[in-house]
Order: sequence, then C-alpha cells, then structure tokens
Amino acid sequence: MSVPSPVPPARSTYRHGDLRRALLEAGVELARSGGPEAVVLREATRRAGVVPNAAYRHFASRQALLQAVRAAALAAVATAMEAELAAQRTDGDPAEAARAAVRAIGAGYLRFAQTETGLFRTAFGAPVDVEDAPPEAKSGQSGLNPFELLGAALDQLVAAGVLPPERRPGAEFLAWSAVHGLALLIIDGPLRGMPREQTDALGQQLLDMVEKGL
Repeated sequence: MSVPSPVPPARSTYRHGDLRRALLEAGVELARSGGPEAVVLREATRRAGVVPNAAYRHFASRQALLQAVRAAALAAVATAMEAELAAQRTDGDPAEAARAAVRAIGAGYLRFAQTETGLFRTAFGAPVDVEDAPPEAKSGQSGLNPFELLGAALDQLVAAGVLPPERRPGAEFLAWSAVHGLALLIIDGPLRGMPREQTDALGQQLLDMVEKGL
C-alpha cells in the first residue's frame, strides 16, 4: 500500500513568486532520503536552482527550513494514518469500528516509519520546535495532526463504551509510546533488517496488546 504525502515531489526549478514552496519541496526530498541531518539550506537552494542568498527572504536559517520540513513531515504522517482509517469499514458494531480505528492509527504510523523512514525521523527526531507553525502545516486532510488523530480514535473508544472514561486521560501517551517504541526498534534498533512480513506481524501483535490493554 502506497503512503500518500501532502507534499508534491520537488521540482528542479521554481515558478516566479513560488520560491518558498520550491525550497520546502527540496527540503522535504532531502529529509526523505537522509533524515533531518540532510536538510541543509544551501543544498535546498541548489536544488531549487537559485543562489543561496535568495532563500533568506523565506528561510532565515537552516533551522527555519528544518522547522517547516518537520511540519510537512508531520502532515505526511497524518495523511498516512488517515489513509489507513479510510480503508476501514465504518458500518456495523460501533465498538468494532472504534477498535478498528485505533488499530488503523497505529498501523498507519508503523507503515509510515518503515516506508518513509527519513521523513519519520524528521517528524519525530528533529531538534526543533514546531509550535509556531500553523496547525494546517502539521495536519492531514482532516485538519488533525498525528497526535490529535490518535486522541480522536481514543475518544471514539470511549463513546462506543469500549474504554471506560476514567481510563481515558493520558491513554494517548501510553498507546503512542508503545507504537513509537516498536517503530524505533524496527528502523534503528535490534529489529532493523528483520523481514517486512515479520515486522508487520509484530506490529499486529503490538496493536492487539495496545487495544486490549487500554
């Protein structure tokens, strides 16, 4: 299953008046291939086909570009999670639909970590603060960022009577920690190099554990 991205592929040139987007697209491609360390303003300007000084009107520093790229990476994670949600059946038992939504959120997150590893590392490992970025820069089509999508799925569990309301506070941190931990073990830890069918099976087991343990 392909992972949709809200960021179009980078162009080799930019249209007049669209330099900021061209630089951001170049930064996203750098992150996709090399993670946050690869996002370098000079290389982004080279790929956009302009001299370095031309970038400073839009990004005053490498850190500013990295912040924008990280926001775009978070939006790409959200879009991948939304794609998993959209593939779920929404009819039938509300409790089953709520459980499926939580599993879809986790599955989308794990899939993105393995298929877009550079962007995943940028989204969650870049040493920058994206609080100043507008919410839509970090969100998918729903207008929710990855953490908000998880929260909405947990709220759905409560509404369906699956998760007791008194256990809802903080549940997103527990679920996120478990899934993120497995993602890191797969892409950077001792599970690195394990065949994809095995990591997918582990992911399903973990999601079973998270869903039943909430």
